[in-house]
Amino acid sequence: MFNNSAKIMFFFILMTGTMITVSSNSWLGAWMGLEINLLSFIPLMNNNNLMSTEASLKYFLTQAMASAVLLFAIMMSYLNNHPIMQDNTIYGDLMITSSLLLKSGTAPFHFWFPNVMEGLSWMSALTLMTWQKIAPLMLISYTMLSNFIILVIITSTITGSLGGLNQTSLSKLMAFSSINHLGWMLAAMQANESLWIIYFSFYTFLSFSLIFMFNSFKMFHINQLFNSFFSSKILKFTLFLNLLSLGGLPPFIGFLPKWLVIQLLVLKNQYILMTIMTVMTLITLFFYLRLCFAAFMLNYYENNWPTNMKINFISFKIMLTLSFISTFSLILVSMIYLFL
Repeated sequence: MFNNSAKIMFFFILMTGTMITVSSNSWLGAWMGLEINLLSFIPLMNNNNLMSTEASLKYFLTQAMASAVLLFAIMMSYLNNHPIMQDNTIYGDLMITSSLLLKSGTAPFHFWFPNVMEGLSWMSALTLMTWQKIAPLMLISYTMLSNFIILVIITSTITGSLGGLNQTSLSKLMAFSSINHLGWMLAAMQANESLWIIYFSFYTFLSFSLIFMFNSFKMFHINQLFNSFFSSKILKFTLFLNLLSLGGLPPFIGFLPKWLVIQLLVLKNQYILMTIMTVMTLITLFFYLRLCFAAFMLNYYENNWPTNMKINFISFKIMLTLSFISTFSLILVSMIYLFL
């Protein structure tokens, strides 16, 4: 991406569009920022192959439909002072929230997200999973419809966990994982205004550490993990620990944002919601573990001598650094908290 000057320009326009949306003081300005963001992301998606072209077309059509609904809902909300429209305020808010959920790929509006992810390169997929979520989530936090959002949270966690069980594509696996994490982000948003930003930051870091590894070895399917990548014990454990951290297993740093969300949900007496989310996260942990399961079986063939697999030394150091942070950060944070 960064070897092309045109793509660098579009990437900065992409960030500008998000900043316009986040800093806007009117819905029309926020809509304009979303449109700039959309039109600048389309060239970044296209890698001159059929799958990326199809993915960019699907993404454009879905986002254009969501933008049209959002603009219509904004016009409805501007007419709220009219006597005829005063009783329809809730419908305007519902339409705004639904269009933003469609833009972010949250269930039950997730139909486009896994298919688009499968046609992208890993860096474009990382952008779609992380940066492209900031503007819609920020706007959703302005119109919190409690009962509707709770329904969306439950749907997202269930869809994200069950949808990833029968996937062999790593891109689709990360897409369903992202849908599950979006449910947790919405729960954090409902419990506290700023907690979702903390959760999003941890999710971005952990997704980057995994996708950096997948991109370095050009892996897109589960069977590729068993062929070349797993011949190295260090890389095997690196992937294993990063996956467990993204899944939110307690000794790792990925558990910290989930811990904060669970704590706030318990304080708000939302025990049923918290139980559903926790159980569904255990299912996501299962399909994370499936990626590394065969490598740790006793009957799995493994080379015990050096192989000719060439690894970039700088990339290898970055992988180990990211893995160390995602593995031991929670322990370090706990020790600092105890001593202070």
